[in-house]
Amino acid sequence: MAWYVRVLGCVHVFPGQWAGIPLFLRLGATFIALFPSKGPGSEPSAVRLDHLAFRVATHPDFENAQEELRRQGVPFEFQDHEISHSIYFADPDGHKLEITTYDLPPKRAKNKPVGPTGTT
Repeated sequence: MAWYVRVLGCVHVFPGQWAGIPLFLRLGATFIALFPSKGPGSEPSAVRLDHLAFRVATHPDFENAQEELRRQGVPFEFQDHEISHSIYFADPDGHKLEITTYDLPPKRAKNKPVGPTGTT
């Protein structure tokens, strides 16, 4: 929980409810419930997910998220999906997280060679 609060800016909500299981976190309008990763006894639970994605509304928000992860020392990988940009990183338990945006910066016009009369 502390990592999600410190790194992603989540807010711990409903503290003390249900003896703390699950822990509820809020990030904007999104709520996350964190459950222990152990099954009954001491064996790890077999339930896993591929990854959890968070969408940011604007490209500046996406850039700010990257800066915050760098500041926190959290390594991430950038991927250009053409319709969106994403960064992927892991929480302390190894769960893969994604921050994505569909608000892409304008593409730069590629320099086209100019013909002898000044036309392309």
